[in-house]
Amino acid sequence: MASTASYSAALAACASRPPQHHVRRRNGPVVRATDAVTMDGWAARLEAPVAVVTGASRGIGRAIALALGKAGCKVVVNYAKSGMEAEEVCREIEESGGRAISFSADVSCEAEVESMMRAAIDAWGTLDVLVNNAGITRDALLMRMKRTQWQEVVDVNLTGVYFCAQAAATVMMKRKKGRIINIASVSGIIGNVGQANYCAAKAGVNAVAPGWVASDMTAKLGEDVELKALETIPLGRFGKPEEVAGLVEFLAVHPAASLPLIFYTSKFKHPVTLTLVSSVRHRVTELEHTLREIVTGG
Repeated sequence: MASTASYSAALAACASRPPQHHVRRRNGPVVRATDAVTMDGWAARLEAPVAVVTGASRGIGRAIALALGKAGCKVVVNYAKSGMEAEEVCREIEESGGRAISFSADVSCEAEVESMMRAAIDAWGTLDVLVNNAGITRDALLMRMKRTQWQEVVDVNLTGVYFCAQAAATVMMKRKKGRIINIASVSGIIGNVGQANYCAAKAGVNAVAPGWVASDMTAKLGEDVELKALETIPLGRFGKPEEVAGLVEFLAVHPAASLPLIFYTSKFKHPVTLTLVSSVRHRVTELEHTLREIVTGG
């Protein structure tokens, strides 16, 4: 079991590691956000929202960063260790007409998170969207799990969300606008064998909670686990990172994401309201009518 002294020393070392970021610029004419081709053209009509995506070098985070970049956002591609992969994400965003910088920061280190947010503001003057996606696993059965395995996962998957959200909210509240989107996991809802640390951390976040998604993380689970998982999925396949990214893009830049969603169900006498992002109730009558038709069949 890790001692308090060794854990404190680890935090001190974490805080002392200088964060790194790289500003990538396109050659030739400046590409304007209004030139972007996006879902319904909504992001293109905005003033190029600035988005920070944590854990954006691979998997779901990579797909989210690419989707937001193609939607016209200026994207900070955060990574912890995969610098080359993060640079590749920036390159793809730029090739699609977007703008991006990569930034190395451990989200479990408060000082590095603050440096990352400052980098976004220094580069583009503001911060509009934060996507808390960074996550790690240190799997082991509970009776064999070491204290360090528990703490590392909680520090990144839960405390990291707190650090990033707090730093972003400080900027967003002054501007009286902004969107914070957290990515958790279905494991935080139903649990999973050997993942007491991961499930506990993900359960602590109010978030988009994907089920089984094909990624570097799920690729490590083994064929037996994969086959058992597929038996529980009606589609008979794992989800794709791009499918999660599509939902996050909607929440991040589409005006309709500001509406409360009203769900009608026979389990309740009154409508159940799920507020994705608090905002004005624009077009809510049309939305209620559509949802009522979907749920009730007419």
